[in-house]
Amino acid sequence: MTQTATQTQQRTVRVWDPWVRISHWLTAGAFFGAYFITEDNLPVHVWLGYLIGALLLVRIVWGFVGTEHARFRDFLFGPRRILAYLGDLLGGHPRRYLGHNPAGAAMIYLLLIGLAGTTVTGLQVYAAEEKAGPLAGWYAGAGLIQWPTAHANGYEEEEEEEDGHEAAEEHEESEEAEALEEWHEFFANATLALVGLHVLGVIVSSRLHRENLPRAMITGRKAPVKEDDKA
Repeated sequence: MTQTATQTQQRTVRVWDPWVRISHWLTAGAFFGAYFITEDNLPVHVWLGYLIGALLLVRIVWGFVGTEHARFRDFLFGPRRILAYLGDLLGGHPRRYLGHNPAGAAMIYLLLIGLAGTTVTGLQVYAAEEKAGPLAGWYAGAGLIQWPTAHANGYEEEEEEEDGHEAAEEHEESEEAEALEEWHEFFANATLALVGLHVLGVIVSSRLHRENLPRAMITGRKAPVKEDDKA
């Protein structure tokens, strides 16, 4: 380790543990990959969705058992604190936090909700349209009535009735799949918008506090909070 790197490390403290950093960048990459790879390469889109779901579940668990600044209790702020911080941010003098600030904390929770909604509706669409995935069995058996098959003994009316029921079921399934796909697109687009706001907030906070927040999410280290930062 060079002398400059040693001096820099001595002036900083570790904030983000390796799992927080790895899951942060993996989730971001998987989300953008899945967003832009859709019907053109469905298997890749699906597996990226699985990855997001797995990362999301582990991150939620880590929010209860992880390191100090990774835990939800470390960045649980009420509406007043969030609004007050946003007011200070617009005024150009926000308080500096070692972990997530109130606005960043609110964004984390919104992103978790957006990613969860995108993942769950994606699994539903995959099950409804492709009859595949972990929810395929549930969709295959939900609300489907097994009608007796017609044999070659003259039961034409029974056969027509069966065909009518099958057509009605296919129509209902198609409408349900379309509705689920609309919800999936809504959550995906809403999450993308949240990501944009998140990036904007990171840029503004980095400039106001004169620190490189993206680099901190790579190295895991930030400058300690001084008394001037708390004003």
